Amino acid sequence: MTPVNDIELKPAYIWAFLKCFPLLLLAVTFLLLAWWLSHYFILFSLAVTGAAWYRMLYLRSYTFQITHELIRLQHGIFNKRSDLVEMFRIKDYVITQSFLQQLFKIMNVTLKTTDPENYSVDMFGIPESDIIDTIRERVQQARQDNHIYEIN
Repeated sequence: MTPVNDIELKPAYIWAFLKCFPLLLLAVTFLLLAWWLSHYFILFSLAVTGAAWYRMLYLRSYTFQITHELIRLQHGIFNKRSDLVEMFRIKDYVITQSFLQQLFKIMNVTLKTTDPENYSVDMFGIPESDIIDTIRERVQQARQDNHIYEIN
C-alpha cells in the first residue's frame, strides 16, 4: 500500500550476517568444547545459536520508508516501534563505509535533524545507492512546500 514514489529500504542480509558472525563463532567453539570436554557445552552452543538467530531477525526487522514528506523507521520482532521524522527537519547527511561494507557494497547513512526526539536518524547496512541525492531533493521540496527558510 505504498505509493510508487515511496522508497523502502532494509538492511542487507550480508550486513546482518556479519553482525551475527561473532556469536556464530562462539557457538562453534562451544560445539568443539562439547566434542572434547563435556556434552553439556551443546546446551551453551544451542543458546548462543538461538541468540544469533534472534539478533539476525531483529537486525533484518528494521525498515526505512522514505516518502516525500517524512521518513518512517520501524523495527522490532515482538514489540514494534515506529519513529517518524519530517523531511524539512533534516539538516545534514553522512555516509560511512567500513572496508567490509565497501567489499559488499553496503553503507550506513546518518541524517542529522532538528527533531527533539530523533537528533540523528541512522540507516545502517543498506545497499549502496544514490539515496542521499533523493533525500536531499525531497528535503528541499518539503522546505519549499512548508515555507521554511534556513537562516545561519
